[in-house]
Amino acid sequence: MSDDLISQLKTMLIEGLRLEDIMPDDLSPDAALFSGGLGLDSIDALEIGVMLDRQYGIKITSGDERNNEIFVSLRSLAEFVAAHRTR
Repeated sequence: MSDDLISQLKTMLIEGLRLEDIMPDDLSPDAALFSGGLGLDSIDALEIGVMLDRQYGIKITSGDERNNEIFVSLRSLAEFVAAHRTR
């Protein structure tokens, strides 16, 4: 997994979720995405799933048992993308 992928994901999240007043450098790769971190919610998780499908060809369903591990931080999300991307 590369820093370049983390940078791509930062940009994707900021633009895709319309996170105003947040710059890529504001997002730590290890900070929590949900509850206390960025404060994202379940709707945001669905939107991230759609973005990952479009950008990387990754299918994540809401019932996937790995979701709690995948969406912990940008780093865990990047590791999942690196391992499962088809594009």
